[in-house]
Amino acid sequence: MGRIAVALPAMLRSRVASSSSGVHATTCLAQGLMGASIALVDDDRNILSSLSIALIAEGFVTRLYPDGQIALKALIENPPDLVVCDIKMPNLDGIELLRRLREKNSLPFIFLTSKTDELDEALGFAMGADDYIAKPFSQRLLIARIRALLRRAALVHAPEAEDGEALPEIIVRGRLSMDPARHRVQWDGKDVALTVTEFMILEALAQRPGIVKTRNQLMDAAYQDDIYVDDRTIDSHIKRLRRKFREVAGDFNAIDTLYGAGYRFSEE
Repeated sequence: MGRIAVALPAMLRSRVASSSSGVHATTCLAQGLMGASIALVDDDRNILSSLSIALIAEGFVTRLYPDGQIALKALIENPPDLVVCDIKMPNLDGIELLRRLREKNSLPFIFLTSKTDELDEALGFAMGADDYIAKPFSQRLLIARIRALLRRAALVHAPEAEDGEALPEIIVRGRLSMDPARHRVQWDGKDVALTVTEFMILEALAQRPGIVKTRNQLMDAAYQDDIYVDDRTIDSHIKRLRRKFREVAGDFNAIDTLYGAGYRFSEE
């Protein structure tokens, strides 16, 4: 599988530019959430309007798209920092929008869905969504999820360190190589494109090979900020991780399931 050329969103482009002038990564992180661009995709204009007002009040910049087809071209050509997208839309639904988007980049992506859309939710995770919010939803909860995902994305895509500051160590576990500073993952030297959430789950497993990580521990590693995520979410991300690695190596079996306990990474 060829490497996906990932276009950097606005916030990450500004952080990389800032790093060249010696601004510390954590300073960029603290400042980066303010002014981050959020793309809202929903055919319900009332939701678009109310969410935009709430996000602008929190210091974000919003881009509104009432149609998935219109949004697709814009999200590829000018990536925002994060996408919030409804699933059920005419012309191009959220699942298909995400599928096509994942062919080009790994933007942080949150779905809006009804509580009864379990099948759509499973498909969304299979396509590489980072998070879900069920309708009707609290705007405060959604904004908390947006902030948490942006912080994770900023940490994962951190620019080069200043002179004299150590970069995060590259993790090498058998055939796996993970470079946290560059958000780069390889298996047998072949690139594997992961979303922010997938990267952080894999990193938590690979840091301590052979040690079982419970679903709660993986939730803490990937989501943090005391945000509740159910077990099915972690299971879906694990399935997605396995699928991606098997696309580059059909014999991949380094992530073990221990039923009733959790998951572990096994070096080969």
